[in-house]
Amino acid sequence: MNHLLSCRAGGWSPLVTDQEPWLQVDLREQMEVTAVATQGRYDSWDWVRSYVLLYSDTGRGWKQYRQEDGVGRFSGNVNSEAVVVNNGWMGLRVEVYGCAYKSYVADFDGRSSLLYRFNQKSMSTVKDVISLRFKSQQAEGVLLHGEGQRGDYITLELHRGRLDFYLNLDDSSSSRQRFSSSRRVAVTVGSLLDDQHWHTVVIERFNKQVNLSVDSHTHHFATRGEGQSLEVDYELSFGGIPLPGKPGTFLRKNFHGCMENLYYNGINIIDLAKRRKPQIHSVGNVTFQCSLPQLGACTFLSSTSSFLSLPSPTATAPPGDFSVRFHFRTWNADGLLLSVPLNPEPQRLDLRLSDSRLHLTLQTSVQQKSEIFTGHALNDGLWHAVRLDTKNLQITLSVDKETPSTVELWEKLEIKGNLYFGGCPAVECQRSTPAFQGCMQLIFINNQTMDLSHVQQGLLGNYNELQFHTCNIRDRCLPNLCEHGGRCSQTWSSFSCDCSGTGYSGATCHNSIYEASCEAYKLIGSSSGFYSIDPDGSGPLGPTQVYCNMTEERVWTVITHNSTAPLTIQGSSVLKPHIVKLNYSTTSPQLQAIVEGSEHCQQEVVYNCRRSRLFNTKDGSPLSWWLDRSGERRSYWGGFLPGVQQCSCSLEENCVDMNYFCNCDADRDTWANDSGVLSYKEHLPVTQIVIGDTNRTGAQAVLHVEPLRCYGDKTLWNAASFYQESSYLYFPTLQAELASDISFYFKTSSPSGVFLENLGLKHFIRVELSSPSLVTFSFDVGNGPAVLSVKSHLPLNDRQWHYVRAERNVKEASLQVDQLPLRFMEAPAEGYLRLRLSSQLFVGGTASQQRAKMTPGVSSGCPGYCSGSSSLCHNRGRCIEKSSGYICDCSQSAYGGTTCDQEVSVSFDRESSVTYAFQEPFSVMQNGNSPASSVSTESLSRAREDMAFSFSTTHTPAMLLTLSTHSQQYIAITLAKNGTQTILHCTNRDFVSEMPRQMLSRRAFLVTDLLFDFNQIDQDVHRKYTLSSDAELLLIRSLTLGKVISNEEVRQAASRGFVGCLSSVQFNHVAPLKAALTNRGSSLVTIRGPLVQSNCGVLADSASHTMRGVAFLFKLAQDMVISINSAVFGKKNISI
Repeated sequence: MNHLLSCRAGGWSPLVTDQEPWLQVDLREQMEVTAVATQGRYDSWDWVRSYVLLYSDTGRGWKQYRQEDGVGRFSGNVNSEAVVVNNGWMGLRVEVYGCAYKSYVADFDGRSSLLYRFNQKSMSTVKDVISLRFKSQQAEGVLLHGEGQRGDYITLELHRGRLDFYLNLDDSSSSRQRFSSSRRVAVTVGSLLDDQHWHTVVIERFNKQVNLSVDSHTHHFATRGEGQSLEVDYELSFGGIPLPGKPGTFLRKNFHGCMENLYYNGINIIDLAKRRKPQIHSVGNVTFQCSLPQLGACTFLSSTSSFLSLPSPTATAPPGDFSVRFHFRTWNADGLLLSVPLNPEPQRLDLRLSDSRLHLTLQTSVQQKSEIFTGHALNDGLWHAVRLDTKNLQITLSVDKETPSTVELWEKLEIKGNLYFGGCPAVECQRSTPAFQGCMQLIFINNQTMDLSHVQQGLLGNYNELQFHTCNIRDRCLPNLCEHGGRCSQTWSSFSCDCSGTGYSGATCHNSIYEASCEAYKLIGSSSGFYSIDPDGSGPLGPTQVYCNMTEERVWTVITHNSTAPLTIQGSSVLKPHIVKLNYSTTSPQLQAIVEGSEHCQQEVVYNCRRSRLFNTKDGSPLSWWLDRSGERRSYWGGFLPGVQQCSCSLEENCVDMNYFCNCDADRDTWANDSGVLSYKEHLPVTQIVIGDTNRTGAQAVLHVEPLRCYGDKTLWNAASFYQESSYLYFPTLQAELASDISFYFKTSSPSGVFLENLGLKHFIRVELSSPSLVTFSFDVGNGPAVLSVKSHLPLNDRQWHYVRAERNVKEASLQVDQLPLRFMEAPAEGYLRLRLSSQLFVGGTASQQRAKMTPGVSSGCPGYCSGSSSLCHNRGRCIEKSSGYICDCSQSAYGGTTCDQEVSVSFDRESSVTYAFQEPFSVMQNGNSPASSVSTESLSRAREDMAFSFSTTHTPAMLLTLSTHSQQYIAITLAKNGTQTILHCTNRDFVSEMPRQMLSRRAFLVTDLLFDFNQIDQDVHRKYTLSSDAELLLIRSLTLGKVISNEEVRQAASRGFVGCLSSVQFNHVAPLKAALTNRGSSLVTIRGPLVQSNCGVLADSASHTMRGVAFLFKLAQDMVISINSAVFGKKNISI
């Protein structure tokens, strides 16, 4: 087919009736193919738009060539010459490029080997290069072995279709147990290597460093043992491990297959053997021509429609007897392997994979069937041999070498029609099991071989959705695309990741389930405690546990080490110093990430000394020092600047002897102190301290190293403002080949704009605001552009903060905007995986804009955190701007926590009470006759007070709250029992002595329905009661929660107090319950009886046996409003 592209030949075109066209090119001899070029048929509208490429060195067994990422389909042409219109048929001109290939082949029959013998007793090497190619249909077999008396050994072995490599240098204990001990650790590479196709292996070793490559995958590792050289005695064995003194006897299963171009340190082993050189000793029958493979396999492609129909040669077996044998391999746990219709209907014999076991079902009638199970884990991708026999009124089923299982028959079976392998047409059988997806080979019916070539040519049986002469199985878990130690499992068409126990989640275990810092935990409302943080998020470092100390001013990350207790040191000198090694609770890379991501880090070193100097030597060399995180020696001491051998007392000019720069250098018999804080972040933490002057008489030192403490998260508030359309930031290329996640907040008034973009030669990734209400995430990894969009029902350019998170991995892509529904897109099963980018990463702009080192119109920070969102601080908390973020002032809120969203709850008993005394007389309501009659009517109408609280109790009657004035007026809220109903009383002495009974009854019904039925617990209930027009309430004196002794009007409830939980009590800007807990010594707060802070307010939400009233709020003006589950501000009810 050469030269068709350069001449005006017509080319090849299949028949229009050919539904599975293919073209085979015979290269006449073994060649190395480097490229394939295609073109449409000359002077026509015929071309091929895509194709697959298979190759074979025998013409009997074929393997599909796959590009990087496992993509098996090549792009073809878009026209025949330059014409774009396509209404023709398939047409092809093709050229194959390559060069001659030299091959030295040896064939091993499973009982043979080649021994390469050294000229001396042993061979010791510090560098080795071993290369070979092999092919085999056996999943087990030793390819290479050598060992020495010193304990060294090297072994390359096929095991379960993978390559196990063992290498040990000078470790005699490991060598003695190399074939029986659990200490023998293999490096495993490759998969599905028993496919009867060539695989290339290269072993490169220098000292203890090894590169092991199989095909395109390379694994680098350091070998075991203490030595640097490999010492092998007498010989290297290829193809097996012969037992000394027993020719033909081997310790392990020998290799059965072909090896090609076998080189050991530049020596062509097969060429020496072929020329019968004395260095090579042949054991068994080794030939130098690769034997032809067995009959080829076929691949069942579809889980819904694939099948192979074969007739039963009944003449070769007695009536009622038949046997079926075949081999299969698959990744699927379920699938129909064989279906045999029987006479009379509906009798049928089915053999299927069920939950990775063989399941045989004999259906003899509609209601009667026999079943047997055998085998386990048969979906492991390996070849498994199945044998099914019916003979002497018995069905026997066996798999591999397991004990056969049997089913007894009452009568002989009679086959009706063809046997169906891998599936069954819908017209022939009811499909309760998916069709088989996988490979089959060596199919025998009644001991007669089924030639699949005849099936393909239409001479035998029938088929659908099959691929002949190849087993097109792929290992989708090689390489393992599950990140962070996720466990990969697969089916025929996809893979999945088990992320349990990794600390990560998502389709590929990419997303950390932990926050990146203590600062991030505080933002979600967490309090001080131990937390796992992931300092690099979805990066490779992994989570680590730290202590988060969340104070009012700062959030401290505390990392402990193994020597926190004070340590007394004596007897050390410069020659024999006392060394304190500090091992931290995190790894060194994690430590570095935490320190570099923090705004400030510090570590206090407390050093008490008596006749123990630090730097006082004649030559100026230090007597003591410490090592930083990089292992560099540091001789400055706590509190001073780096690079100078001084202590903090020198900087503060308060050393005990100003002739020295440290207190300890005065060398006195009394105790001195040179403590201080190390705060040069690039040197922290301290990894080692060396003390060298405590060996003199009376010399002693006490050392105490505090944990490492850091605050601030440099990545949390890394905001930037863009003032011009041409402004942007740019960074190094985004490293996002297999997975990436992008998240940010934005606010803007512009209708559109690019948030982020990174380009490659053909690939790209982009996140943008496409329109005022549409965010799009687009990328191209070679499968064509993929676009995810999230549309908001409200404009996103409203100058409010909005959250965007985009993720792309080899399984899927997703886009999240605020709380809108998450958008997903699955990656194509046979598509490209790697995103290859080359340009810089542009933030706030695109690569097409003019590039500059510093673009105008960009500034750090983004003012207006508090103005950008109304939900940062909750429950009357006040948002306060900071230079890098914001804080919530909860002083006027009844709630606590970093965002004022944590309930403040207290458990009361009958004797408990909290009284809050107002500092000045507090005027609540005035009428026209009051001394304050100068207040305008308009002002009077707006006068109101808000009161809110939550309670939970099972006791009635109960006193909840009392509001008293200096003029003996009060408002009391009690809970009383009225027959079978619970009544909420709201009593005001001068306003209303008691609510009308019809209102109480109605109110009682509503409250009872809310508090006990729970079906309507979330609905709002509002009641409005009008007070007398001449009522007057002046000068509030106090507010009491719980038991009240002096009030005769509500004596029964008041004397019994309140037993239960009160939570989040608010009166205007005063939070009396919170004040009682945080200011117990205040003159404004009086506490009587036991008062215990608890989380009962939170627990009551889920306690179905308690009575729960949530947020009773009152407005006291010319009318009074009672509201459940709502907040009342003026004339408007706003739901909480």
